[in-house]
Amino acid sequence: MPLMRVSIELVPRDRAVLRRQLDDTLALGAAVGAVNLPDLLRFDLRSWDAACDVRRDSASTGRPLAAIPHVRAMDVPLDRPWAPAERLDAAGIDEVVVVQGDPPDDMRHDLSGASSLQVIAKLRAQRPAWRIYAALDPYRQSIAAERDYALRKLDAGADGFFTQPFFDVRLMAAWRDLLPDVPVFWGSTSVTSERSLRYWVSRNRAVFPSGFEPTLEWHRRFAVAFMEHARSEAASVYFMPIRVSIRDWLSEALAR
Repeated sequence: MPLMRVSIELVPRDRAVLRRQLDDTLALGAAVGAVNLPDLLRFDLRSWDAACDVRRDSASTGRPLAAIPHVRAMDVPLDRPWAPAERLDAAGIDEVVVVQGDPPDDMRHDLSGASSLQVIAKLRAQRPAWRIYAALDPYRQSIAAERDYALRKLDAGADGFFTQPFFDVRLMAAWRDLLPDVPVFWGSTSVTSERSLRYWVSRNRAVFPSGFEPTLEWHRRFAVAFMEHARSEAASVYFMPIRVSIRDWLSEALAR
């Protein structure tokens, strides 16, 4: 059976916050083997620099974690090598997640306008040994359209996917049937306020099951069920903590 992996998504606001988050992640124990890091333009610390920090700092504790930076496709130039790749190679990082990325709020940020498909193909050609993950969003379009888009990403050179978060293991299982034998990190996040719930419904068009509650207690129970399902399928997962303590949310689910 394939190796099941658990990753925690850490937002690299700055190095001090990242180190505190890393310490909380390491406290979850050996079940967690990786950290994935989004690239958010409102913060100065870019995902690849944060990934190098995670590799170095986790190794210094004797618990080296894999670090998986997100790459915004629309930023990547197609006419020259992607500069951060050499820094990732030097740090022993050989996994990335290619996402399309949201347009910046101002015009100070250079954009190439490249698509995810173009950047996946570019990185596959330049770094054939890397594991390149693409994004899978079960909510943004029809199931058939998103499945076909996922297949095009695989054809472009992607090895697998990181999904948008799921809130129902039945929907996760349905998507797993659509992508058999494809490596996928299935996502879960914490939605613990009515405001956050409205955002996920209106902006991300997320699907919530009946009985969903925007509380930490609901998410603790779901994390246990989510992990039980993942273990039964030997499926990899990642958790995206939002406004909750990593340990408060996940300690029980990851201790089983």
